[in-house]
Amino acid sequence: MHQIEEPAPAPTPFEWLGGEASVRTLVERFYDLMEIEPAYQALRRAHGESLERARERLFWFLCGWLGGPDYYVERFGHPRLRMRHMPYSIGVRERDEWVACMDQAMRETQVPQALRERLTESFLHTADWMRNR
Repeated sequence: MHQIEEPAPAPTPFEWLGGEASVRTLVERFYDLMEIEPAYQALRRAHGESLERARERLFWFLCGWLGGPDYYVERFGHPRLRMRHMPYSIGVRERDEWVACMDQAMRETQVPQALRERLTESFLHTADWMRNR
């Protein structure tokens, strides 16, 4: 009898993306675009004067969300995304700008297309759930 080998498990999105360095590059490009692209003005204004705290927190969050180290949870506990974003006015425009900015950052940092499409769908679903107006 031949033993059938199980296929190797698919890598996590974190591994597929390229690990921490690639997540950091993606997050940095995302916030850089927010600073320079007129299309993301409303999104940028919603983040206050400095983006440094947002850069760190998104990096920590995405590492865990993508299947890598759970830095955010280690520091702050459960993300409770909707609750943490309640103080901010999030409507269709903010949702769409966030998703468009992240999609552009993924394109510009060469996230593989299949992964980019999968993540964009997840980001859109999450961003829509975050709307509070």
